[in-house]
Amino acid sequence: MSQKERENRYREAVRYLVNAQDILRTKAKKQNRYYEDEKYVRMACGTAYNGVLKALDTYLELKGKALKKRNARPAVKDYQKALTGLSKNVLNEFNTTYEVLHLLGYYDGNNNAVVIHQGLTAFAEILNQIKPIGTPDISLN
Repeated sequence: MSQKERENRYREAVRYLVNAQDILRTKAKKQNRYYEDEKYVRMACGTAYNGVLKALDTYLELKGKALKKRNARPAVKDYQKALTGLSKNVLNEFNTTYEVLHLLGYYDGNNNAVVIHQGLTAFAEILNQIKPIGTPDISLN
């Protein structure tokens, strides 16, 4: 993968994170520790999780362990298996994003802002694994 391709993929994944944060801030509207509109929490979490998958595809390709895509996206177990031999930290962050963003946020509509923030933070940690040289780390407030 060329440096230019890596930068483009990184920027695209970051765009998913920024879009998810924007949806939460402007549409889901946090009141104390909870978001008010479950529909937008689901939308934001779905957006963020899709960004996680884009970032992981890049990470695995950089490590020479790209997943073969047949007719459909690889299963969660495929990502977990590929990450097991590479990085326990990235595996843990992926598991967090899967459980929080995909299951709790997207499917269940969990509106606890603290929980959703943990999923977004794990996404940022995955992004930091694929960032191009000279790019500062992403950290969420």
